[in-house]
Amino acid sequence: MIGVWSYTVILTYVGLASAVVGMSWSALFMAGEVSSLLVPICCLLFSGFCDMFDGRIARSKKNRTEHEKNFGIEIDSLCDDVCFGVQPAMIVFALSPNKYFGVVAATCLVLAGIVRLAHFNVVEMERRADPDNDDHSYRGLPITTSAIIIPFFYILYTVIGESFAAAFPIVAIITAILDITPFKLKKPGTAVVYIFTVLGITTTVALIILSKK
Repeated sequence: MIGVWSYTVILTYVGLASAVVGMSWSALFMAGEVSSLLVPICCLLFSGFCDMFDGRIARSKKNRTEHEKNFGIEIDSLCDDVCFGVQPAMIVFALSPNKYFGVVAATCLVLAGIVRLAHFNVVEMERRADPDNDDHSYRGLPITTSAIIIPFFYILYTVIGESFAAAFPIVAIITAILDITPFKLKKPGTAVVYIFTVLGITTTVALIILSKK
């Protein structure tokens, strides 16, 4: 089989599979088959969890070939755009009261995300080709922050009610703008990763509790 099939990419594939489940559930919500978007939100959070640790797992393998490294960069970006671009875009569209505005917002979110990821790939390849370049900071808002932003606003939506749904396309457009705004952001360290992990688990628990009220 073509591609790389090892433990270094398994978590990336698991995150992608979670996103497909979430998107399918969003489609069921729009078709009126289910009454809640709790499952897609939890899938988005789980995809975020996978993304936080897949790079660390990949780097744990000693003597990775250049082919494996390059494949890892490409597959990670492709999966990221599905997990944190298309998946949250479907949630935004599903919740948008005005579907015309919703499709514009969803399109902006996916397009900005894929442009940012392509830019990141190019910059990362240039950095690796230059031994004197030790700049590991991000440019723009990482697309993976959708896994924090959308669930947070979904909690507010759960608490406030249907009237808050109009905020989702606005949030998506603002997020899209931040994705391609060239500000510098330091890559998170281990402590920050653990903080976001705890935050994600707390958010999931909060959503489950709120959904039962």
